[in-house]
Amino acid sequence: MKTNGIRFPLLFILVCLGWVLSLFPAVDGHSQEQKPRNPSPAQGASPAAAIGQDSNVLTLERCIEIALEKNPEIAAARSDITAAEARFDAARAAYWPQLSAEGGYLRYVDNQRLIAARFNGELGVFDNDLLRADLVVRWPLFTGGRISSEAGAAEKLSEAEKKKFIRTRDELVYSVTAVYFSIRGQQSIIDSLKFSKGALDQHRKRVLQLYEAQKAAKVDLLRTEVRLADVNQNIIREENVLATQTRILFSLMGYEDAPENIRFEEKFALPSEESLDPGRLVESALKNRPDYRAAQERVEAQVRRVAAAKAGHWPSVNLVGSYGVRSAPSPENRGRDTQSMEDTGFAGAVLSVPLFEGGRVSATISEETALLAAAKERMKRLEIQIRQEAETAALDIQSSVARFRATEKSVEQARESLRIETLKYDLGKGSITDVLDAHAALLQAETSYCRACIDYQISRARLKLATGGAL
Repeated sequence: MKTNGIRFPLLFILVCLGWVLSLFPAVDGHSQEQKPRNPSPAQGASPAAAIGQDSNVLTLERCIEIALEKNPEIAAARSDITAAEARFDAARAAYWPQLSAEGGYLRYVDNQRLIAARFNGELGVFDNDLLRADLVVRWPLFTGGRISSEAGAAEKLSEAEKKKFIRTRDELVYSVTAVYFSIRGQQSIIDSLKFSKGALDQHRKRVLQLYEAQKAAKVDLLRTEVRLADVNQNIIREENVLATQTRILFSLMGYEDAPENIRFEEKFALPSEESLDPGRLVESALKNRPDYRAAQERVEAQVRRVAAAKAGHWPSVNLVGSYGVRSAPSPENRGRDTQSMEDTGFAGAVLSVPLFEGGRVSATISEETALLAAAKERMKRLEIQIRQEAETAALDIQSSVARFRATEKSVEQARESLRIETLKYDLGKGSITDVLDAHAALLQAETSYCRACIDYQISRARLKLATGGAL
């Protein structure tokens, strides 16, 4: 049979074009390779350079800004979102037809006809070596809802990853806030210790003068020096804690080391009475918490995965088609007016009914159903945890406010007590033990006052984190 001479070159061009197109990724908003962003001033810079050239002061806002930009966990969460969106794109791609270029070489024991006869008595070409090249298309028309369920599950998981990113960001902001205020509190504690050291130094000088004038016993001087040594070792210990907290803060900000001579200055409001309704707080948390909403998205995604597994029991219908050429390189038997290369093609629909797969579909359904039950239980556990976190944060705020009110008065009383005991000792009517006890009481009151203020700030940040509020 004669064939149009242009068919094979045209088919060859189409096959080559299909192969070239397969080398390029699909052009899509999510699948395009992202271009690297222009580095911001904080990226790739040392901690000191990130703070600024004209000042070595770090505010809380600046710390949070740097942490959100450089913390590796934030970058990892963004990559998780990109991966989830790519999985969603891959699931949606199943809606589209699949076009592929295929080629092959077959060696038969006996001679085979190049193409099937199209009418009785048609002459043909026979050879035991056959070559083929085809463009094949396959388009799913009905899959029992499997494709839509898988795409829906991937979409829900993508949304869950976005909400997880928000929660990761909020947790980082809270961690930076808590460490920052802990540093501020530690600085205040060290200032109180240094003030106490200075006061004890002055008191030691007075005791020394009284001792030299034989108006005080040597034991008074020794007790004062012991107390002074204790304050000095407390300063060393608290400065070490401050250095550790500073390293933790810069680690959260994405730096491997902490610069020296960095000052942390942040004005914050003093604790005040707040009306907190635990019921409303829990309701707000369940409505706004990103991790709880992400858990809901995962449950919905798993429901769709169960539906996708159940679709395995349904038949599938696919539209199929193929067009290509067959060639006999060295035909051993050929009829008159025949050619050793012929084109062939077909198009149609294929119905596939699953009859027996050894229980694979049922096992998959059981697996996905169990995973759904587990996702629901985890969401229930998270709900209990959210209630506990919201109520605990509210109690912490109330406790820190009460402690602040109590310590605020105790500081004033301790200062007055120290003034009186010092005056009594100078007049020879008091003991050194009473003076040192008054010094210790003032230091303890100032420390408790400072901790109450800082705990209040941290508790407020924890409440916002627990209820899903903006930090």
